[in-house]
Amino acid sequence: MNTRQLLLATVAAFVAVPAAAQAREAVRHEIHFSGGSLDSALMQVAQQTGVQLVFTDPAIARIKAPKLDGRYTIRDALELLLANSRYTYRFTGPNSVRVMPRGDAQPAPRPVALYQDSPAPAPTGDQQAAAETASVEQAVNGDEAPPPEIVVVGSQIRGSKVTAALPVTVVDEAQIGATGATSGDELFRSIPQLGDVSFNSSYLPNSSNSARGDVGSINLRNLGVGNTLVLLNGRRVVNHPTSRADDNLVPVLTVNTNAIPVFGLERMEVLRDGAAAIYGSDAVAGVVNTVLKTDYHGVELEGQVGWGEGSHLFETNTHLLAGRNLGDRGNITLFASYDKRDGVLASDFDYTRSNDNRPLFVGTRFEGATSLDGRSTITPWGSFQTVGNVVVRQGTTALTNTSGQFHIQPTSFTGCPAAGAGIIGGTNCVATGTSSAAGIRELRFDAPLAFNTNVTPNIRRINLFLNGHYELGGGVELFGEAGYYNGKSDSIQASSGTLSSGPLTIAANAYYNPFGPVGSPNRLPGINAAAAGQAITLSSYNFADVGPNHVDVLNTQYRLLGGLRFKALGFEWESAALYSEARVRDTSDGISQTLLQRQINLTTPDAYNPFNGSGLTPPSGADNTPSSLAAINAIRIKTTRVSTSTLAMWDIKGSTTDLIRLPGGNVGIAIGGEVRRETQRDDRDPRVDGTIQFTDSITGAVNGSDLVGTSPSPDTSGRRTVAAAYLELAVPVVSPDMHIPLVRNIELQLAGRFENYSDVGSVAKPKIAAAWDIVRGLRLRGSYAEGFKAPNLEQINATMVTRSNTRTDWVRCEAQLRQPALLPDGVTPNPLRISSFANCSQGFATTARRSGNPDLKPEQSKTWTVGVVLEPHFLDAAVGRMTFTADYWHVSQKGIVGLFGEGNALINDYLLRVQGSSDPNVIRAAPTAEDAALFAGTGLAPVGRVLYVNDKYVNLLPQEAAGVDLGFNWRLPDFGAGRISLNANAAYLDKFFLEPSPPIQNLIAARAAGTINAGTTIADAGDLVRQNGKPRWKVTGSITWEKGPFQIGGFTQYTSDVLDTNLLDSAGAAWLIEDRMTFNLYGQVTVGKRDNGGRYRLRIGVRNLTNESPPLSSNGFLGSLYSPYGRYWYANMRASF
Repeated sequence: MNTRQLLLATVAAFVAVPAAAQAREAVRHEIHFSGGSLDSALMQVAQQTGVQLVFTDPAIARIKAPKLDGRYTIRDALELLLANSRYTYRFTGPNSVRVMPRGDAQPAPRPVALYQDSPAPAPTGDQQAAAETASVEQAVNGDEAPPPEIVVVGSQIRGSKVTAALPVTVVDEAQIGATGATSGDELFRSIPQLGDVSFNSSYLPNSSNSARGDVGSINLRNLGVGNTLVLLNGRRVVNHPTSRADDNLVPVLTVNTNAIPVFGLERMEVLRDGAAAIYGSDAVAGVVNTVLKTDYHGVELEGQVGWGEGSHLFETNTHLLAGRNLGDRGNITLFASYDKRDGVLASDFDYTRSNDNRPLFVGTRFEGATSLDGRSTITPWGSFQTVGNVVVRQGTTALTNTSGQFHIQPTSFTGCPAAGAGIIGGTNCVATGTSSAAGIRELRFDAPLAFNTNVTPNIRRINLFLNGHYELGGGVELFGEAGYYNGKSDSIQASSGTLSSGPLTIAANAYYNPFGPVGSPNRLPGINAAAAGQAITLSSYNFADVGPNHVDVLNTQYRLLGGLRFKALGFEWESAALYSEARVRDTSDGISQTLLQRQINLTTPDAYNPFNGSGLTPPSGADNTPSSLAAINAIRIKTTRVSTSTLAMWDIKGSTTDLIRLPGGNVGIAIGGEVRRETQRDDRDPRVDGTIQFTDSITGAVNGSDLVGTSPSPDTSGRRTVAAAYLELAVPVVSPDMHIPLVRNIELQLAGRFENYSDVGSVAKPKIAAAWDIVRGLRLRGSYAEGFKAPNLEQINATMVTRSNTRTDWVRCEAQLRQPALLPDGVTPNPLRISSFANCSQGFATTARRSGNPDLKPEQSKTWTVGVVLEPHFLDAAVGRMTFTADYWHVSQKGIVGLFGEGNALINDYLLRVQGSSDPNVIRAAPTAEDAALFAGTGLAPVGRVLYVNDKYVNLLPQEAAGVDLGFNWRLPDFGAGRISLNANAAYLDKFFLEPSPPIQNLIAARAAGTINAGTTIADAGDLVRQNGKPRWKVTGSITWEKGPFQIGGFTQYTSDVLDTNLLDSAGAAWLIEDRMTFNLYGQVTVGKRDNGGRYRLRIGVRNLTNESPPLSSNGFLGSLYSPYGRYWYANMRASF
């Protein structure tokens, strides 16, 4: 469908609207109900007719209802069901009915239980399960809150039955409670279809360049962050303003799941299907709609305390829910929550205690692999180089190599000059070369061991949300929302260290310069340095004596929405205006290069001393030889990054289920449009964005960043305006009235959406979905949809962004591998020699210069699904009610935004250098004498250290993924021993293939041919199933037993094994991260009545009952799949009035 056709169709739809809808109550429907409670009967009527039906009295669940089996008007069905009860009903509109006690002075509140999403004759299993589970919980608890509004995501047609064609999972309040989740991140991790969580609180980089703190992300189908549209009460949510690099190394943005109040959730709906034709950009993998509680009358207080066994994790949660009916015309509901969490510390577990994970792999084939030693080569045992590469000797003993390089180390380690070159009481010495080249691994720095850093931050979180509605009269209703989120996090992170791209010169007459002027108290005796002293470059150094960096992140978000609902032209209309803003203020300790150089170069004892090394027990731990407090305070600063994103939107949408009458039934239609304005602004610290630069006072060299250890990053901002229009039709092709064999019912959904972006052009996408009931209880369903994802504002508007990551310089590994096993004496082992790439230690902080691309185009996608829903009505009622669902899905994407990546660039440089050339995007320093020694006799030309790698965001080649979703729900009847309900949900990843770009294909071919080593890690190419955060299976299950005031619930979660591609053996085989299964359990008792002294509920529960640790990975644990702690206990108390 082209743009013109879509616009013409939209206009035609407006013209064709009938003047009034056919009276709903006069239509006969085929209704089947085998008997049971009145609440179940009412839900069946609503679901089999599409009527909007509300009932608020929990006593309905305890009343028996007669069987229904035939064709009835809605009035006939309700008269039969309510005949022997104390309830009556009234129509509040052509498509809505309220059930209330007879003689009520005031009618019930506005409809809130809209059980209307399943086609006749049987509802979809996913939706039915959710409706029933929620209703049962309310009946048992005795709460007077109305049942949930089961208007699931996937269609804009209110009352449409076509959503039966869509694979939708509804997670209700009971199922949310069974997970034991207290944050959005924990809740979303419990859904099997949601992939790895790259934005998570355990990701705490030592730089504000990435999102950190109280943040979580959504990644449906593992297609990547940003490919899932997130809605709150059916409308978009503003993005978290701080990005993080994804698997393709591009900055991606996400909705912050921790800003979604778990306590306030009524349910969560997951549309596991492409929906760009309905909702627009980002709905490639599907849509997640979080629905908050509404229409509450009364007050509810809740408190919870929980703790992680064997760790510092401790949290308290306090919640308030309060609401009031405004006569019979409206309601206002407020909920508020305050959560306080003390985070996990490095010392809590073996797998977090140290960055050296070699001890964890003893007894495996990776025992002793040096690649498991993640301790930093940027260490307090500093590395230096004389300006001008001057060789300094002490007598005839060289203190530097031929390039003037030297480092500090303990005298107890080999490598100190024979004559000695003591600096502090003889415990440290000056030794030739860099500390990393010396091969003494104990000189590496272990931040968790030194500072007991945070694995997860300490968090203080506030959520406030107010919603309300009021009937103004004349069929017009005013509604609105106001939300506020405040999340403060604080953590202790590693101390600052230098970057290779930001050297600093130490003056010849600096007080602590060991090659200082004659007469200086710290000049080493007998050296050949000039009488005036020798200037030195600080090449590599960690400021451990300054202390760890304290990181404070303040996330705030607010949301304001106001709108009207009304009826006109036979349509039900809804229009609203929304404004939402998210803001992040990231503040951390830092060191100014300007202040540092000034303090180092003082000629008095209060100068900063980078030559004093670190502690000796162990050398990789805390620094117990610090500079003076005055020197430390003189260089320490606070650095701040402020990021803001906004979303302003106006929309209007109208729908009716009675557009025209076909033989199969009434055609439904939805039409609508929206205009939204999105902005993003990133205000970097003046010492990072170029406002305050560092100019070396000795050499005059200029660095765009004055912040030690941080690359320069300019401020960025972007904005876009999007205008959209859509059309959706729900077409009943065949109905049971037509009596066609094996074709009981067929429903179609046809939809199209057009969006125009002010920066990336226009896009139009279609969708078709169908549901075919072969016989009662057996449904086939399927869909085809095209989708798109617009590049985010940072990808388009970023100028030049520099990022520093530890990358392996593979050509240097090859040089080590080619080194002879023995030194020339034929006896001594060669310390430069490695037996395999698994033992290569040539990983360094590598700077990538990445540029945005205003010519980026939207990523395109095609999605199709096919599935079956089975509800065995032929089973005896004593067996209970079962629903099975199975859906196969397939997604293909093209034009995915990505980078070649500095890691791949270094592999390409390795390949080209083996072949006699080099990669022009890899910029290196000139080789030093130390470099020459590494490459001597290997047949490879020596290379210097990498200075930086150039890269650019581009639209890359396709990605393809496929899998199966399985669902099961079983609700057993009450035989006097209580009610039992079971739910199971499984996601199977069958295929995930990222088409390699030609350069990547070339690297893969070279590795297969043996031109480059099999131990190289080529990122993001080929079949990615079972790699890192993409397990083949994720399964959850829950069971609930209820009897009177008692309830017991269980929840289990299984994640299959994955391969850790960061840890490869000599044959290229990866470490296996084992599978894991955990169990949650809770028990509760409820006493009292809300209207008679209050109702009280006590719940005690445990998550991860068997105390399973996260499976071992090369980094200790895989934070994108698992939380870092084991068994977690909690106790919860709720009081309702």
